[in-house]
Amino acid sequence: MDEITNQNALILSGGGARAAYQVGVLSAMGKMLPKKTPLPFPILCGTSAGALNSTMLACYADNFSKAVSTLAFVWRHLSPEQIYTLGRWPLATSVTKTLLSLFHLHNHSASMAIMDNQPLRELLSKHLDFSRIQHAIDKKLVSALAVTAMSYSTGESTTFFQGNNRPQHWQGHRRKGVREELGVEHLLASSAIPVIFPAHKIAGHYYGDGAIRQKSAIYPALKLGANKLFIIGVSGNRSPRKWALQKNKMANSTPSMAQILGQLLNSAFIDNLEDDINQLELMNALIRDLPDNKKQKYSDLPTETLIISPSEELNEIAHHYLHTLPKNIRVLLKSVGGSTAEKVSSAASYLLFTPQYCRALMELGYQDAMWEKDKILAFLMND
Repeated sequence: MDEITNQNALILSGGGARAAYQVGVLSAMGKMLPKKTPLPFPILCGTSAGALNSTMLACYADNFSKAVSTLAFVWRHLSPEQIYTLGRWPLATSVTKTLLSLFHLHNHSASMAIMDNQPLRELLSKHLDFSRIQHAIDKKLVSALAVTAMSYSTGESTTFFQGNNRPQHWQGHRRKGVREELGVEHLLASSAIPVIFPAHKIAGHYYGDGAIRQKSAIYPALKLGANKLFIIGVSGNRSPRKWALQKNKMANSTPSMAQILGQLLNSAFIDNLEDDINQLELMNALIRDLPDNKKQKYSDLPTETLIISPSEELNEIAHHYLHTLPKNIRVLLKSVGGSTAEKVSSAASYLLFTPQYCRALMELGYQDAMWEKDKILAFLMND
């Protein structure tokens, strides 16, 4: 088969159930392109739930429309029970484990976590054939698939990648790239939100959610040779509509644990990616004004970036579907200070793996992508 003619990179950030929005955008793109078109992104970079979506695309790289329809089927039929289980007394159990660990009485083979994501392992094993990743690489449909996790041993943001012979690895300040054959453990590690889900062991080290220490979501794509970036975000913060509606609200009470958790998750999953995008856009604007003889110095920096982000606030959508969560999850959120729906919506938006919420986000993603159809097609056709 011919060599890959473009180095487009698809970057899918984390966000738990919010990643359903990414599937809606991808579904729209599947409709825009002719049937049986190969994957238009030879470089795939995913973190947390975005890593799950990226891996599914790599497994069906020979047929993009089939890949996105398979992905959409899985997300449309998700339920919390397929992702995690929750004990009867999750907070009491977690506190007990923490106290025992202080006195070195904790069973170190069991991770401290409120939820168990063993059901997710079964779901991934059912729908993903990891041998297809190397098959896609051998057929030159994929240059690289990258999955990022955070090492609890070193604190490094570690990107595990499987791909062609370039590069072999990389090492930077608190981040590194490791060439490795990817499997279910890498996906579980990348999506293991600290305290909520247990850490996962890979080659003697425990790893957690890749968004936690990820200084730059686009960095792995650049190291893997990307020259164009297609980014699907899970935040409506970049929408001018939100800026116009933004108001400074006075707080009537101290923040609850649920509110704090929601902001911490936003900081991990959203803020770094948005900072990346803003810096890249600024750099490209400055480079465009340079003389031609100086532009060559920055030739490796992607000059074309397309970002698709939610046109509506996902927290508000989550607010309407809180009732679809299992009762024990609603009790848990209420027990950590979420006395009102507004206080728990942000945190819940990451855990709402219910068909109703996921389908609402997929429909929004589909609609947003269709609004940007001309830009998307121009991005894909301009190689």
